Amino acid sequence: MGGLLFGYDWVVIGGAKPFYELYFGISDSPLLQGVAMSTALVGCLVGAMVAGAAADRWGRKPLLTTAAVLFTVSAVGTGLFNDFTLFNIARFVGGVGIGVASALSPMYIAEVSPAAIRGRMVSLNQMTIVLGILAAQIVNMLLARDTSVAESQAWNVEWGWRWMFWAETVPAALFLLMSFFIPESPVYLKMRNERLEMRNVNEEMKNEEGAQGHSSISHSNFSFLISHSSFRRVLLLGLFIAVFQQWCGTNVIFNYAQEIFTGAGYDVDGMFIDIVITGIANVAFTFVALYTIERWGRRTLMLIGAGGLGLIYLTLGTCYFMEVKGVMMVALVVTAISIYAMTLGPVTWTLLAEIFPNRIRGVAMATCTFALWVGCCTLTFSFPSMNAALGSSGTFWIYSAICLGAFVFLWYRCPETKGKELED
Repeated sequence: MGGLLFGYDWVVIGGAKPFYELYFGISDSPLLQGVAMSTALVGCLVGAMVAGAAADRWGRKPLLTTAAVLFTVSAVGTGLFNDFTLFNIARFVGGVGIGVASALSPMYIAEVSPAAIRGRMVSLNQMTIVLGILAAQIVNMLLARDTSVAESQAWNVEWGWRWMFWAETVPAALFLLMSFFIPESPVYLKMRNERLEMRNVNEEMKNEEGAQGHSSISHSNFSFLISHSSFRRVLLLGLFIAVFQQWCGTNVIFNYAQEIFTGAGYDVDGMFIDIVITGIANVAFTFVALYTIERWGRRTLMLIGAGGLGLIYLTLGTCYFMEVKGVMMVALVVTAISIYAMTLGPVTWTLLAEIFPNRIRGVAMATCTFALWVGCCTLTFSFPSMNAALGSSGTFWIYSAICLGAFVFLWYRCPETKGKELED
């Protein structure tokens, strides 16, 4: 449910965008358009930043319940408010929920799963993300009425975009209800027992040596994370993987589908159909990842993703440059999403949940998730300006260069974690 709401809340704004921009009068302001698209992502940064330390202190389960509350409040408020500032505040609240859920859901799943199927189980989180994305795309398409009819267009601008956000209330309420019935993570319970035992020892010894012993078992201290060279090395790897998952460029297709598909020659109605096609491909190839992640391994899939997207974006940018229109462009976009769905999408979350030792996993996972949302925020905010300055061709050529450069880095630095226990 955390992944489902993550995907829905993240993408629903892409379908609502053509209508709330007219309602709030920001259609001619790239800056305010970027603000509206990025507010939730700023909330993601805050949620990811506090998730690790809070989860290590109070447990994984209470934080997942908190995320469910935030999703529910945001879903109601975003569609309710008529003021642009309040609209963005509601989006920010939902973003905090995304940040918390995106950090804790894959980590929780990894901590309760056996090593032999852990990759597949964590990939289920990505599966629910893409199902949430597809659900948002279908809801948006069904709610958006025929834009060629003036009365329908007026309804879209006044009410259609509101119901797109309000539809999220149903899964958000279900998430809140079901979060009361999950058990606490066994890794957190073990960490808590160790802290309690150490606290008892410190109280008995009542001396400086005991206090130092207590500090050595601190699990939520960021300075502890960066004070050891071995931790710093794996943290840098995690940060790179997290940021690259966003700056590979695929996610702008979901958030800026209007610009991408209208640039390929489609009207708004055709855009919604194309978006649903990309969502179906996203789900279908995430199923492929469930079966390949334990067979091919994490490293192989990351390399396929980086190299494949680099070549696809190179081709896509060239087609935009040559003003190619129609089905060819949709096919290239669907191919890019398919590659992402079976590689970088699920494998990134699996690697981040696996590569850190138990005693730093909470704060390290939160740090990398924070970096991921920094990457997502900067990517989303920069796309309108990049697209306006460089055109779609130049923008996708930049994404191609990023992907091919990442391929080289991952070739030398990405480890294989398939089949290993978390302790290993």
